Amino acid sequence: MAEIVYPTSDRIIEYNYLALQFIKVKKADQPKVLSYSKINDVLNDCKNKVGDIYDKAAILLKGLVQKHAFASGNRRTAFITMKEFILSNKAKLGIKDDPANARVMTGIRENHYTDEEIKEWIKNGKIREFKR
Repeated sequence: MAEIVYPTSDRIIEYNYLALQFIKVKKADQPKVLSYSKINDVLNDCKNKVGDIYDKAAILLKGLVQKHAFASGNRRTAFITMKEFILSNKAKLGIKDDPANARVMTGIRENHYTDEEIKEWIKNGKIREFKR
C-alpha cells in the first residue's frame, strides 16, 4: 500500500492565498489565518481517520470549511486542498467543474451533509441538492 501524502499547514495557507488571488468573490477578501491550531486539528483528524482516501478527503474538506481557520475563502481553500489531496494520492476526483458546486460547499458549511454523502460526492460526483 502506498504511503498517503498529506498537505502541510503551510501548503493549506498557501492555497488560501492563491484562492483569494485567483477566485475573487468579495473586495474585502483577505488572506489571513485566524487559527493555526484549527488547521492542524483538521490535518490530525484527516490523518487519524480510519478509511480510504475518500473518507480522509471528506474529513479534510468538511473540517476546513466548518472550522473557519481563515478570515476569507474557507470554502475555496477547502475545495482546492481536498482536490490536491485526492490528486496527490493518485485517486480520481468525481466532482465535475460546475458553478452549482458552490451550493454544495454552502451545504457542507451548514452541516447539511453527512461524511458519507461528502465522500460519495468526492468519489462519484453525486450528492443530494442543498436547499435551505
